[in-house]
Amino acid sequence: MQQRDSLVDSDTYASILQRCKLLPEGKLVHTHIIQSGFKPNMYLGNTLVNMYTKCGSLEDALRVLEEMPKRNAVSWTVIIAAYAKNGDSEALKLYYCMRKTGVQPNQFTFASVLPACCNLGTLEQGKEIHLDIIKSGFLSDAFVGSALLDMYVKCGNIEDARQVFDDMLERDVVAWTSMIAGYARHGLVEEALVLFRKMPERNVVSWTAIIAGCAQHHYFGKALKLFRRMPERDVVSWNAMIARCAQRGYSAEALKLFEELKMRGVIPDSDTFSGVLLACTNLIALEQGKEIHEEIMMRDLMSDVFLGNALVDMYAKCGSIEDAYQVFDKLPKRDVVSWTTMISGYAMHGLVKQAICLFEQMQESGTTPDSVTFIGVLSACSNAGLVDAGRQYFDCMSRVYHMKPVMEHYCCMVDLLGRAGRLEEAVDFINKMPTIPNAVIWGSLLSACRIHCNVELGEQVAEYIFELEPRNPTPYLLLLNIYAGAGRWDDINKVRRMMKDRGIKRKGGCSWIEVNKHMHTFVVGDRSHSQTQEIYAKLETLSGQMREAGYVPETKFVLNDLDNEQKDQILCHHSEKIALAFGLINTSPGTAIRILNNLRVCGDCHSAIKFISKIVSVEIIVRDASRFHHFKDGLCSCGDYW
Repeated sequence: MQQRDSLVDSDTYASILQRCKLLPEGKLVHTHIIQSGFKPNMYLGNTLVNMYTKCGSLEDALRVLEEMPKRNAVSWTVIIAAYAKNGDSEALKLYYCMRKTGVQPNQFTFASVLPACCNLGTLEQGKEIHLDIIKSGFLSDAFVGSALLDMYVKCGNIEDARQVFDDMLERDVVAWTSMIAGYARHGLVEEALVLFRKMPERNVVSWTAIIAGCAQHHYFGKALKLFRRMPERDVVSWNAMIARCAQRGYSAEALKLFEELKMRGVIPDSDTFSGVLLACTNLIALEQGKEIHEEIMMRDLMSDVFLGNALVDMYAKCGSIEDAYQVFDKLPKRDVVSWTTMISGYAMHGLVKQAICLFEQMQESGTTPDSVTFIGVLSACSNAGLVDAGRQYFDCMSRVYHMKPVMEHYCCMVDLLGRAGRLEEAVDFINKMPTIPNAVIWGSLLSACRIHCNVELGEQVAEYIFELEPRNPTPYLLLLNIYAGAGRWDDINKVRRMMKDRGIKRKGGCSWIEVNKHMHTFVVGDRSHSQTQEIYAKLETLSGQMREAGYVPETKFVLNDLDNEQKDQILCHHSEKIALAFGLINTSPGTAIRILNNLRVCGDCHSAIKFISKIVSVEIIVRDASRFHHFKDGLCSCGDYW
């Protein structure tokens, strides 16, 4: 080309530029144009702008645009679309600059700039562009109409979105799907279903949108029926259903769907496995989680950092922190989520030294911790009562990383001070907060009052929470426990009457255990299981063995004014003890037992399980509402500090 410069014209340069896939190639051609003294016309200038945007160099694209003597709608639209795709506010600035220069936008310009309003949540500017569309006469264009509809939906203005939809002369499947997805996203599932039934033509995307919307907003039965009726299901449809099941509390159904997916010959991808791993995590289904891990390795997907992080999280939350670290250690690439997940896992298991050590390694690696990382580190300090270390890390957030603490960080500090018995310091810390404390902050302090039997402060704090969240049952239950610990039965009855008058129901204890890849659920005093007789016989045997070993029931945790024998009977039938007895009956001697409990494990169960772990020589791992307890040889990993 260099030997025949006289024969090179705009079309030749443009043709070469269109074939450039890498930035160095495109720059080489651009350099040749400049050095040859060739003056690009508008067509070649547009091609250069397009080449730079496709190669990811928006600064070079903008420089070329600014140097062009003449620019048309194509020139501006190409670069506006590129900035909008990146969610950059520069897209809107360029649009207004284009209008000032007198260049009229076309339908492609409008369709390109509207997504910028979606990404940035700038509804007012979206409305201004809507007026420009009307003035320019492009409102009837299907492409522009769909973009406008999508903008209103994503900016949260569902009424205007519907108005745009109703005014469209032609509605393609994209427009219908956008409107249905918009209704579903905003919880208007009935409206979405009505529109879906009217839809003249449906594709996989529209079916997936309505199914995901139903599942997201607790219309699970309807979502499942629609999924079964779906004429054609691709892996994206399966993924949406599996993920929504796992996210909305239907984890067992998510695992069943995964098995069905494989039976139907659908090849799972990274998103499939992410949803299934979440389901395993929710159910502490460790054995099934291990099988999923094997499939991921078999399909050579371990290079996916998101999937690797999900595996670390699954193992940590299913009670196998050793496996979690093995996965973490072998990750080919670690991002901030990888480090944070492992640190939080250590914190959850009470392995404070490991959590802090890993945090230091993270900083040394050059990875900058984020807000969630500090929640993990502060939780670790709280679980071990490391008040001074917790204060240092809290200060480090703003001093070193210039992060502004959010409510979760303040909550960790209140929990740290409160559990350590520094209740006055915790109150002082709350009073000095730059933001108004919410019910969660006060709830942490109330929980500390329960631990340290501080009735007076507990009553005051409970009143604050009743005002903020009068329908939340947790503060009532904490106050009941405080009164029970102090033997104030008249006050217990007053709180119960208050709960009855306000229609507040106590959340019952529930425990889950996985045996032979099946989840078994137990509630307090449960007698619904087919092995009930064996379970209660085992409990009776264990009770006798514990008493011989020195166990004394902690009857203060019974919220009823009964005689000691009746209290003993109630304590013996707590859900975690029933689940434990079931596990011991149905597993081989020496097999570790993992139990999930929806509430904080009570003091009596904690004491009893320590005795049982020594009697049967088995490691018992309990995940309660706040952390893990590893019971072994009569001891707990929490060191009785929880």
